Amino acid sequence: MASRERVSHLPYRPKPGEIPTNPGVYRFRDAEGRVLYVGKAKNLRARLSNYFAPLYSLHERTRRMVTTAASVEWTVVPSDVDSLQLEYMWIKEFDPPFNVRYRDDKSYPFMAITLADEAPRVIVTRNPKIRGAKYFGPYPKVWAVHDTIDLMIKVFPIRTCSDASYKKAMQSGRPCFPGQIGRCGGPCSMKVTIEEHRAMVDDFVAFMSGGDQRFTKALTARMMEASAAMDYEAAARYRDKLQAIDAVLGKSALVLPADTDADLFGIAEDELAATVQHFVVRGGRVRGVRATTIEKEIDISGADLVDQVLQRTYGDATPADIPRQVLVPELPDDAEQLEAWLRDRRGRPVSLQVAQRGPKSDLLKTATLNAQQALMLHKTRRTSDYVARSQALTDLQEALGLAEAPLRIECYDVSHLAGTNVVASMVVFEDGLPRKDQYRSFGVAETTDDTDSLYQVLTRRLAYLDRPDEEERETLGGAIVADAESPEATADGEVVTTRKRPRFAYRPQLLVVDGGQPQVAAAARALADAGHEEIALCGIAKRLEEVWLPGEDYPVILPRTSEALYLLQRLRDEAHRFAITHQRKRRKRDISSVLTEVPGLGDARIKALLRHFGSVAALKNATPEEITALPGIGPTLAEAIHARLSR
Repeated sequence: MASRERVSHLPYRPKPGEIPTNPGVYRFRDAEGRVLYVGKAKNLRARLSNYFAPLYSLHERTRRMVTTAASVEWTVVPSDVDSLQLEYMWIKEFDPPFNVRYRDDKSYPFMAITLADEAPRVIVTRNPKIRGAKYFGPYPKVWAVHDTIDLMIKVFPIRTCSDASYKKAMQSGRPCFPGQIGRCGGPCSMKVTIEEHRAMVDDFVAFMSGGDQRFTKALTARMMEASAAMDYEAAARYRDKLQAIDAVLGKSALVLPADTDADLFGIAEDELAATVQHFVVRGGRVRGVRATTIEKEIDISGADLVDQVLQRTYGDATPADIPRQVLVPELPDDAEQLEAWLRDRRGRPVSLQVAQRGPKSDLLKTATLNAQQALMLHKTRRTSDYVARSQALTDLQEALGLAEAPLRIECYDVSHLAGTNVVASMVVFEDGLPRKDQYRSFGVAETTDDTDSLYQVLTRRLAYLDRPDEEERETLGGAIVADAESPEATADGEVVTTRKRPRFAYRPQLLVVDGGQPQVAAAARALADAGHEEIALCGIAKRLEEVWLPGEDYPVILPRTSEALYLLQRLRDEAHRFAITHQRKRRKRDISSVLTEVPGLGDARIKALLRHFGSVAALKNATPEEITALPGIGPTLAEAIHARLSR
């Protein structure tokens, strides 16, 4: 770790005045010439000067990038729009390790129309690189794609047979088998020409791209004409096609006005990763959802992340794939330049906006919620995979300098509400997996701050490492012990084991605390006072995801891709969740016990009060008249409740 005396003197730092103030794109390279990072700037001098600030003032991961680099170079461009294009091209060409890394979720199937074929066909595929194909989706399940195709070919009978079947049918003059049973409407069915079939394919694509209103109106008009002419067979065929269209549209609910063509991007992120849910809306309907996971290396703001996501999404897109409107959680700094770039690619205006209210805002919230769930699932899968868990424990052993892999890890977090209702949680991971039957919650009666609370809790917990089972069965010095079969044991109802009393005396190989140097120092003091300094200790600070060791002036910085860092994050997040869950239960229990002192107020009415007002704070702020509005509570009882809560 560089000292503060050296940090401002990176040997490759350009001299003052050497960097131009023009817009441009810059590259950091290592000693071997490999490109480490690519970025763009409206003002190259202003942007690059940020990287050469004193290292102790930089984000830890940015610091690692600039100290790994051996040179920086830049290219001046005429405009900000040109810098967008050049940055995108260089990121694709060099794949820099410190730029965000994308991992598309390709587990979902697509509907594809092979437009490059002589007689295009519609297929179900997971291959995103079929030459000349037009894609729709992805769909959540394979059967959902097949159902849609079955309905669509009733309206637009285009080819579904394989290339081999098509070739054989065209050579022999005998329809392919799908054509014989009415499942293929291509030229191989001998009912249409290649030109007629191509026209049907164009209608198929137009309908799936959002032109459903035109086809619905046209079929309705034809049905009415056939009916008026007493051609009831033709009218019945048009009716069946309309029903098929209605069935297809029913699978994609109308969420926005019918003339809306937009892409919505919901984004969830933490210090190491981000997930993107891209909702494709055409003709007011959600036509597909694309999921992407992004791994971050250096510090990047939410606005910059949006910038990168849009560049990647539309960098190779065709004009038809770029909608009139793009909705994002927040606007990038170069929003105007991005709009100009998208307009140039689409050939028509493109609006880049943040949805503030209304149906678009609601749909963006849905996309964001899906992104949040995807991020949680991504992190959980990283720590639940056996190979990843083994690697995480090995990485953790090496990073912390442990003699052996920490097979049992305990993590502690302190939670309070404005200094009151102080509680602490202990979560346990064994072999990289949570042991929820061994979670513990602690109440802290009196404390000065979080470090004092942490010291108290660890002192109480460590006191039981050397005690026999008989003493363990007694109350744990104020700790709230959860039996394995009680809901309190898991906080979310999951029971891992049926053992009534898991031992509290199991010795952990590693203690993890939520926090930085102050919290680690308090925990180290508790270990020393308890005579258990052989137990390893570290803290994980949330803001920068730094790992702190006792007595160290600088944190351990684990790589972005480190399985160990994901494991520590999971431990910290689980400890925080469990602490918050217990605190909420305790606050609810406290207010319930207060309300039981009111004469005439039983459990049923207490539950009804809390359910009606939604929170303890709302109930405490309610007037007697508002309390009286609840059925079964008269003015006298309402006055008594208000008086008791106002003490």
